[in-house]
Amino acid sequence: MKELTDICRVTVKFSEIDSMRRAWHGSYVTYFEDGRESFGRHYPGIGYADMQREGIYAPMYDMHLRYFAPLEINDVAEIHTRYVPKLGARLDYEYEVYRERDHVLCASGSSTQLFIDPDGLLMTDKPDYYTNWQQQWGVNADNE
Repeated sequence: MKELTDICRVTVKFSEIDSMRRAWHGSYVTYFEDGRESFGRHYPGIGYADMQREGIYAPMYDMHLRYFAPLEINDVAEIHTRYVPKLGARLDYEYEVYRERDHVLCASGSSTQLFIDPDGLLMTDKPDYYTNWQQQWGVNADNE
C-alpha cells in the first residue's frame, strides 16, 4: 500500500511561548492541525473544505502527544504528517515535529477523527467522498 505523507513548516510565534520561553505544550495540538490542513491541500479531496462541501465532518476523537525537545520563538517547526489507513469511518494520522535548524525531534503523536453526518450522528460507514479519495490515492484499508 502506498504511504501518504506531507511536510509543512511553521514559525513559532510569541503567542505560542510559555513562561519558560519555550513553545507552550498546547501549541503542539495546533501544529498537528497545521499538519492536517497542509496534508489536505497536498492530497485534495480530504481537506476540511471538502468535508464542509459534503456536509459531513470529522471531529477529533483521540489524540496522543509525546514531547522530546523544546521549540523556541522564531524556531521553524517542521511538521511531518502521515495518513494511517484504518478500517471504518475514521481518519487517522501520525505526526513528528522537528526543529528545522538542527533536525531534532521535538514531539511525536497521533490522532483519530470519527465521521459524523449532517445531523451530528456517528457514521459507521465511510462517506462516499472519503471512499473515493482512498481509491484515488490507493490507500483503502478495507482492501487489505
